[in-house]
Amino acid sequence: MNDAASLFSSYSRSCEISVSAEQEEEFRIYSRLLTEWNQKINLTAVTDPEGIAEKHFLDSVLILKYYTPPEGAKVIDVGTGAGFPGIPLKILRPDLKLTLLDSLNKRLVFLDTLLKELNISAELVHTRAEEAARRRAYRRQFDFAAARAVASLPVLCEYCLPFLKQGGVFAAMKGPEPEAELKSAEYAVHLLGCELAEKEIYRLPSGDGRSLLLFRRTGPLPAAYPRHGSKIAKAPLQKEKKN
Repeated sequence: MNDAASLFSSYSRSCEISVSAEQEEEFRIYSRLLTEWNQKINLTAVTDPEGIAEKHFLDSVLILKYYTPPEGAKVIDVGTGAGFPGIPLKILRPDLKLTLLDSLNKRLVFLDTLLKELNISAELVHTRAEEAARRRAYRRQFDFAAARAVASLPVLCEYCLPFLKQGGVFAAMKGPEPEAELKSAEYAVHLLGCELAEKEIYRLPSGDGRSLLLFRRTGPLPAAYPRHGSKIAKAPLQKEKKN
């Protein structure tokens, strides 16, 4: 059977990631609901079984090949969209305490339906990342944060690093050549009390290149960050060049 869940299981085995029959069925439900809801609201441009299996499901869980969150870790998926990578991680690691954050409520309506169908518990947060990161309930409260957002790395770091507790890890999912972005984000990472812990570059079965950048909190988070969203976008945290 060449449905997305079966393909995902096959891809996972080739990457030495174990997927049980029960978990495969959960991914089958996920694929079905994603496809159905995508006809009503724009969740993803990738709707073919191969694309869902590889670019959504496998791409999400490959994090676990390079990083193992602690048992019962508090995890936040920032700008989760249709639930990636948070829900695939939760399916394979039910012990994770998952928070899904997105600024668009209709996506959270979809995720609420999906979670109920899968009988999975997760907190849904409808707000912008920089607003949540200034609230006591979320600021420096998480063992692990992840984002697949297309924002530049300095911007992404200011959105996501404030969620990390001491020793917590942020996974930025990027393209195959992250060096220029890493260089541009060095100042932001240091200013926000973190450091690059690991860099992994790999390919999906189709040959598409990916990188996983893991940042760890090693120091304090200055009270001034994150800034207002418009300031983050207009003036990313980068060291000013001297003339």
